[in-house]
Amino acid sequence: MLVLILGVALWWVTHSFKYIAPGPRAALGDAGKGLVALGVLASIVLMVIGYRMADGAFFWGRHPATVGINNLLMLVSVYLFAAAGMKTALARKMRHPMLIGLKTWALSHLLVNGDVESFILFGGLLGWAVFAMIRINRTQPDWTPPEPKGMATEIKAVVATLVIYVAIGYLHGYLGPWPYG
Repeated sequence: MLVLILGVALWWVTHSFKYIAPGPRAALGDAGKGLVALGVLASIVLMVIGYRMADGAFFWGRHPATVGINNLLMLVSVYLFAAAGMKTALARKMRHPMLIGLKTWALSHLLVNGDVESFILFGGLLGWAVFAMIRINRTQPDWTPPEPKGMATEIKAVVATLVIYVAIGYLHGYLGPWPYG
């Protein structure tokens, strides 16, 4: 369980580095981006290994209804990530589509995984996303929506969502439980 906790903690620290220590982060310049990227990669590795090793108390599990709801929420989550990256019409209406996508991902996984290690992993990342949204809104209160991109971008976002959703599902099935019930 310690490896999992360290992974979640490292995720928080690397994503909050420029707010925790703005001077040292600024002094690193562009090299700091590489350091943060390595920290994020290390946190993901620790979280995956820690989650697979953990053996905590179990409160609830998968049920056909919750699996269906989870899959629908995951489709929404993947679209929110695409909307954020491609600056779709939705990204022009909501300030934090990527963080909302992460929160949706975490909540959907908590719906079907009721064990302590899931509370740590998904709850920890959900907490980080809430914290990040609050911090961004307080430190950068003004927001300018991205420029419109056109219908081609909207279609690409939907197609990318479907392709990535299926790919994530098959990868998830290869690494862990089959996600489609």
